[in-house]
Amino acid sequence: MRVVLQRVSRGGVAVDGRTVGEIERGLVVLLGVAEGDTDAEARWMASKMAALRVFEDDDGKMNLSVADVGGAILLISQFTLLASCRKGRRPSFIGAARPEKGRRLYERVGELLREEGLTVATGRFGERMTVSIENEGPVTIILDTDEGAAAGGPGEVP
Repeated sequence: MRVVLQRVSRGGVAVDGRTVGEIERGLVVLLGVAEGDTDAEARWMASKMAALRVFEDDDGKMNLSVADVGGAILLISQFTLLASCRKGRRPSFIGAARPEKGRRLYERVGELLREEGLTVATGRFGERMTVSIENEGPVTIILDTDEGAAAGGPGEVP
């Protein structure tokens, strides 16, 4: 599972010109589900995102989580995060989960974030979406559950 997470002052997602999800202060999360991902990766990722301290405290240090600041999460499925561009000029998406599995785990991450007490807005799985992001900072973090990932994955997922 791979995530690109951005701290935002506002985020929104539209399908066919109609807003389907939006938040004010919080995190816009682009989530890609890999073929080998399971509920364990979904649990790890949701827990990590909920607790990640990327908001500034009174001293200007990134010391607060999205929950600490009363923020929300806009969760958007994005299988293209699993693209491999090692060969040729066209990305390969062979590492991305099949749509049925991708949808299930994407929805599971949303459920788990809500269980953490967070407000979660979503895009529409499998739809062509227009995403608006007002990145605050800017702060952009990449999380990856793969062992050895440069982004700091957990290795063995609990």
